[in-house]
Amino acid sequence: MEARRIVSIGGAVTEILFALGLGDRVIAVDQTSTYPAAARARPNIGYARTLTPEGVLSVGPDLILAIEGSGPPEALAVLKSAAVPVVMIPDGHDAAGVIRKVEAVADAVGAREAGARLASALRADFAQVADEVARLHSRPRAAFVLSASGGTAVVGGADTSADAMLRLAGAQNALSAIKGYKPAVDEAAFAADPEAVVVMSGAGQALTAPMIFALPAFKGTHAARENRFIALPGSYLLGFGPRTPQAVRDLALALRPGETLAPLPHRPWADETMP
Repeated sequence: MEARRIVSIGGAVTEILFALGLGDRVIAVDQTSTYPAAARARPNIGYARTLTPEGVLSVGPDLILAIEGSGPPEALAVLKSAAVPVVMIPDGHDAAGVIRKVEAVADAVGAREAGARLASALRADFAQVADEVARLHSRPRAAFVLSASGGTAVVGGADTSADAMLRLAGAQNALSAIKGYKPAVDEAAFAADPEAVVVMSGAGQALTAPMIFALPAFKGTHAARENRFIALPGSYLLGFGPRTPQAVRDLALALRPGETLAPLPHRPWADETMP
């Protein structure tokens, strides 16, 4: 039986469903599903990692698609014991990972042909932007800041989605000695001397250049002296959905003022103004 009432949990999952032309089947989403605008108009069942079975089931789904890492585990266990099918979509923070998400979503909703077309377009876009980035001469050192409070910045080190995005954009993660998202030691961050600081905008994020560059970890760094502060919407920058090639291109250019890259082909799933 074809699923007509889908609860989509995970921004990338939701974007893929809409990119497949199945947005009309999505009846509810989670808080990370901020794109496209039509998704934001759907009922919201809460944050992907703090789900309640009652909230998810209350909208009457006939299929639940959830990105890997959704939870908590006990909530997923209850959902999986209900009569509604639950399909977990594998996460991934590279081109292959995005393709796997597309294929998994398409398989789950019986849209393999549309999924194959979307995957083919994404392979072409990832290949183009990778080739373009490889031709750039500079490999700037950049730091990703997730949050800042109490005079301390939480940064994205190795094995994070932020680290993966920096590498796709041809940058060096200046704080790769840290693993995961952790508070930065002021001396270590200063010694890393990033040339740019990257943050997320939107969804309640309120980080600003004056705030970041006043922190001991970044005050006096190359990024602070040049006021090189890059803010991109969180779901766009770190969502690793079908807009990722465009996000890689935008970040690569923002890290290198004055450089140019060839435009990517027009894609209907990526042409809405970013949230």
